[in-house]
Amino acid sequence: MAFPRRYPPDLIDTVVQRVADARAIRAYGAITTVARQMNLDPRLVQKWVTKATTPPAATPAEAGDPWEVYLPAGLLHCRFCHQDMNPAEPPDPAPGYQCPAGCRPRPLAAVTLADTVGRAILHHAPRLTPRTGVPTPPHLLAIHAERVLARITAGATAWDLTLTWRSEPLRAVDQHDAERGRRLAAARMLAATDPLRARRLLRDTLAGVDPATAPPHPLHAEAATLLAELLLRLDQPTDAVGWATYAHHSMCHLHRPSQPRVLDALHLLALAHRRAGHPQRAHHLYRQLAEHLAATEGPHAHRTLATLANTALVLHDLGHCHAARALLADTITTHRRHHPGHPATARMTHHLTRIWRDCAAQGHHHDQDT
Repeated sequence: MAFPRRYPPDLIDTVVQRVADARAIRAYGAITTVARQMNLDPRLVQKWVTKATTPPAATPAEAGDPWEVYLPAGLLHCRFCHQDMNPAEPPDPAPGYQCPAGCRPRPLAAVTLADTVGRAILHHAPRLTPRTGVPTPPHLLAIHAERVLARITAGATAWDLTLTWRSEPLRAVDQHDAERGRRLAAARMLAATDPLRARRLLRDTLAGVDPATAPPHPLHAEAATLLAELLLRLDQPTDAVGWATYAHHSMCHLHRPSQPRVLDALHLLALAHRRAGHPQRAHHLYRQLAEHLAATEGPHAHRTLATLANTALVLHDLGHCHAARALLADTITTHRRHHPGHPATARMTHHLTRIWRDCAAQGHHHDQDT
């Protein structure tokens, strides 16, 4: 018989669904059987099924959906600097990952990396694949990578990955947590270019979470950290203090005290208190951070000395000008010796000059400074 040249989309969808249903019950010759039932050419049915079940190649526009190509936060690490890798910031046109220190010449392509991880999961943990009869694109499986993977270490390329598998899979993430994760990923992408929209997404992510009483939670801690950073950029330090406090509290419970995430959260909390006009609390936090950094990175490391410089500035805020000048001057000398040519030395020197001028303008007498 002659077959028409065109078929309505509803008919095509019905045929593809019938083939999927037949395959789901392990029916033999599903395409031939459905073609005979619908009085269609089996070759045409095969073409429709192939087109419907073959995932299209990811394009840069499609890759712009962060919840489809980005891995769960905190899962990807760099083999070279041993730090967490984060979504690359604009102006990179395609989604990618970069290290906080920028140790790579170019970001790792997020689409390729998600596809690589998804194919590994498809091979080693096929139980994560939905039983719909239609193949799941590998990059969509990567969304749930944290259920079976404890760590992903990236080498020089998006294919050069070391996967650390969990001994026991985690329970499936409920839809509520999955939606929060998608909002967090989208907010992270928008933080640099549209902070107001990113703030709205983060507040939706943290809806119902009271930072004063909420228990530690990895996703909530990530969202609270990013929200506190955005609030500081938007000159809302009082609101930032609450979320920075929760983020630090959660990180301390979820990670070791010397973990970079814990120290970053401590630095954010100290900055929030200083910007909010709480110099005494900020001074305590900066001293605590300096002690941790001296123990983990060394007393002459740049971050340690930068924290001491901030401590000196807070001392000046508290009115201890003589102590602030002495600490800052010692820090500048040490920083110049161990990090020659570093631009931070000039910034520290500028702050020291400002403190001297402020003291002169106020007519301070520092004989009684404590």
